[in-house]
Amino acid sequence: MKHIMKLRTFTSEFFSHENLRFNIRNLSYLPRWIIVLFDISVLFLAFFGTYILFKGTGLDYILTNRNFTFVGMLFSINIFFFWLFRTYSGIIRHSSYIDALKLLFSQVGVLITLVLVNFLHEVFYGTKIFLNTGLFINMVLAFCALFLYRVAVKQVFEHYFAEKSNVELTRTIIFGTDANAISVAKALKLEVPSRFKIVAFVDKNNQNASKRMLDLPILTQKKKLPTLMRSIGAEGVIIADKSLSKEERLLIVEQCLEFNYKVYIVPLITDWENQKEISQKVKKLQIEDLLERKPIVLNTKSISKQLKDKTILVTGAAGSIGSEIVRQVMLFNPQRIIVLDQAETPLHHLFLEMNAIESKTKMEFVVADIRNQDAMDHVFRTYQPQVVFHAAAYKHVPLMEENPSQAILTNIQGTKIIADLSCHYKVKKFVMVSTDKAVNPSNVMGASKRIAEKYVQSLQLQSVLNPEQHHTKFITTRFGNVLGSNGSVVPLFTKQIATGGPITITHPDIIRYFMTIQEACQLVLEAGVMGKGGEIYIFDMGKPVKIIDLARKMIKLAGFIPEVDIKIKIVGLRPGEKLYEELLNDTSKTIPTHHEKIMIAEEISDEYINLHCNIEKLLQSAKQYNNEETVRIMKNIVPEFKSMNSTFELLDKVQVI
Repeated sequence: MKHIMKLRTFTSEFFSHENLRFNIRNLSYLPRWIIVLFDISVLFLAFFGTYILFKGTGLDYILTNRNFTFVGMLFSINIFFFWLFRTYSGIIRHSSYIDALKLLFSQVGVLITLVLVNFLHEVFYGTKIFLNTGLFINMVLAFCALFLYRVAVKQVFEHYFAEKSNVELTRTIIFGTDANAISVAKALKLEVPSRFKIVAFVDKNNQNASKRMLDLPILTQKKKLPTLMRSIGAEGVIIADKSLSKEERLLIVEQCLEFNYKVYIVPLITDWENQKEISQKVKKLQIEDLLERKPIVLNTKSISKQLKDKTILVTGAAGSIGSEIVRQVMLFNPQRIIVLDQAETPLHHLFLEMNAIESKTKMEFVVADIRNQDAMDHVFRTYQPQVVFHAAAYKHVPLMEENPSQAILTNIQGTKIIADLSCHYKVKKFVMVSTDKAVNPSNVMGASKRIAEKYVQSLQLQSVLNPEQHHTKFITTRFGNVLGSNGSVVPLFTKQIATGGPITITHPDIIRYFMTIQEACQLVLEAGVMGKGGEIYIFDMGKPVKIIDLARKMIKLAGFIPEVDIKIKIVGLRPGEKLYEELLNDTSKTIPTHHEKIMIAEEISDEYINLHCNIEKLLQSAKQYNNEETVRIMKNIVPEFKSMNSTFELLDKVQVI
């Protein structure tokens, strides 16, 4: 009964609509029923070849009179083992050794079954059905023919039907000779359209100099990698050796970048057997993949010079940006990192994460508020940092619109304290993390960051005027929204989708620039290296993203239909919110840098004395929690600050009158 049920299942699967569907425009992915027909045709040729072979020697392959009955049995047993080992389920053009093993097992199974049937027939009826030698030869011929026609189809598609690109391919070597490196090379050969021309493998163990893989030479690393690449005219290297340590990988990157060679890193590649297995192995698309922009490439050698064996202070280190700065800084082996934040719980989470990493870098976790002058002075006096990454800030626009004094005390006074102490303790570089909301600000948060930028720039101006008294170089980085950061739109949408919606959008036309947390922190590190002091670095963030389009894409990525499964609700602009953000003021200009994705915003600097007097007035007003007076002083310091969707819009009307 069980066998009958299996045969019914096989029959229904074999003649299902999915199997019978045939797409002429995509011949590389044939329906299973056509593959089975091909295999049966090959079996017939193998049987006929065996029959003719023995006929020529005067021997009979079939030893009974009921030829058609037993020949039908032979083919039926073959088809059963095809089904048992699912030999027809693989994509022919992607055949691999897994398919060869399946074919081998199926044919060995057929041979053993038929030999057993032969033996039983001889016991009960006194004669054999087939010649045992003939069965063996038939099995060998069938296996060879089944496998060889798959190899032939694979080669035809690779060499004749692959889409050719008019773009000149990058001559590339693959660093590694293990299974992962071979898989990478095979995958790149099948890539459509092709980007790379693989010219060689590199063996770090220097063991296979006289051998070849995939008909490509294996180079030994007796010389530096750039020298090897120059000798064979390679333009780039793909690091596919997963046994490399972080230090070895970093060394390769530094050597290649020094000579302007391209460096690529790939994830682990595994062999895929069929469509079902491919679907199980495909990584779920991340929202970061929707950014239409290539990631920036770090000048790792220069960054390493700036950070290695130094003492680094990171403020706001428990936040999404600050914690990523800590992770990336650790890769460059500083002597010590002071991880500072007032938020105890997230700081403790980062403490556990960092302690789980083996590193020679000493980690100091400090719970303190940047608004506390005495606490910050104690930190600087105790640890004597040489580089400061200032990421501590209040950033949520609606909350800061309701609590302007808190925005002032943290974003301006806190920055002032850290910057002043950096001057006093002769910190070499101070890198401030700012935001595009500081450009033509429409809210208190953005205006507070712009005032902090102005203060930092004024200190740099003083250092130029009095180089003997001021040793610190002040640099500002300015970028847009960060995907996945605490409180950002992407985690909010993710949570709303998980609860069944609706997704809330403030306005259907609102757009934003986006970057990943990793990219944002790379910009901070790169700016710290290239900055000479006083610059505001901005990042080429590609195309702005319409928030409603982002919401629709996230709904689709989650497997739902927008406006059907998950609704999108327009709730209106929040206090201080713009329809779009800018990276430059109206009066600003940009200056290119050596990095094509990073530019310098040329802002007009305020006079040091006037700015400091106004900031002192602002801080005094903020400490008295006089919100209206506080915002009025902010508008005097930042004339382009025009409130939007806020109660403070009245102050702009009064100024106009």
